Amino acid sequence: MHTDTPKPGRLPRNIIILGVVSLLNDFASEMVVPLIPLLLVTVLSAGPAVLGLIEGTAELLANLLKLWSGRVSDRIGRRRKPFVIAGYLLSNLARPLVGFSGHWVAVLIIRLIDRTGKGLRTAPRDALIADSVDDASAGRAFGLTRALDHAGAVLGALAAAAVLHWGTERLAVVIALSAVPGLLAVALIAVAVHEPERPARPQKPTPPLRWGRLGPNLRRYLLLMALFALGRIPDTFLLLRGHELGLSPVSLLLLWAGLHTIKSLVAEIAGRWAIRARRRGLILAGWVLYALALAGLGWTESIEELWYFALMLGGYYGITETSERALMRDLAPAGRSRHGLRLVSHAQRRGGGPGGRGPGRPLESVRQCAGLFPIGGGSHALHPAVMAIPPGLGNL
Repeated sequence: MHTDTPKPGRLPRNIIILGVVSLLNDFASEMVVPLIPLLLVTVLSAGPAVLGLIEGTAELLANLLKLWSGRVSDRIGRRRKPFVIAGYLLSNLARPLVGFSGHWVAVLIIRLIDRTGKGLRTAPRDALIADSVDDASAGRAFGLTRALDHAGAVLGALAAAAVLHWGTERLAVVIALSAVPGLLAVALIAVAVHEPERPARPQKPTPPLRWGRLGPNLRRYLLLMALFALGRIPDTFLLLRGHELGLSPVSLLLLWAGLHTIKSLVAEIAGRWAIRARRRGLILAGWVLYALALAGLGWTESIEELWYFALMLGGYYGITETSERALMRDLAPAGRSRHGLRLVSHAQRRGGGPGGRGPGRPLESVRQCAGLFPIGGGSHALHPAVMAIPPGLGNL
């Protein structure tokens, strides 16, 4: 095992490298993902229902695999890195093929392979991050990696916009170029990331993870996460909404880059703020912001307002993603924070909100989701539920 002892006040080398890997992978991913709605609508003659089917099915598969991969990585000696490498490699070999699809079914298959890679790597990668830092640095570590995730997404969307504007208008060429940063990410993690030292594996096998073993605070938290997930929609529906309002492909990519810029900036700040006394309030604020943005997207007919609500969505992601993971780490029983990370990630998506099933026009989907969180009463309903977790039990 490799010993990584950082200087006081600095994050370990592993965290920095994993952050750069995430940046490169998201650079590659966001050269492709925002173009999928345009590819479906303008080239393959498929509509919002197909997009909802593709994204909903792909996310469901990814989240089922997150639970499996993290558990298996524990059982074979707590080795995280092989799963992380395999997941990044699978995604970055499959994703560039999207542009050569002749039918939406091919896009579905490729997205399933891509999300299989995500499912394989996400839980072991999060556990690798958690293994590499102490409790005091957990919020900063997750905040930095998420910020670099979003920074990579910004660069990827801007790169795709630049190629479309100054190079070629062929979506397939732009998508194929995503292989370059993606394979660089795989190479970097293979040679530069090391498994942190951990105590020797106990002789007695780890007990299976069961709902009843999680404790009442973590169970309540996961139920809240699943409830909130019922109101979520695929982010790519935002791009279809922009397409309806007349935005060009380059303008849509700039909108996508703007959303991820806010994600990146807010995630780093939230990571520094996500000390135990503030995590609960940050999560609640993010959920309220999401409800407001979703309601606005459901009714706006203005491009300017579309930009405003898209940036609000970016703020929601930046605030909550870091705090949710850090809060789970507090609530998980001793020795089970890695399993809890997988369950949080699963709960965030498992709700499979109305948009994930592609009910029709994206505008209708946004309105249905917003209806689950009425602006006037949503925050008041969630507030006592979150506050009901005793601060002394889990230190929210």
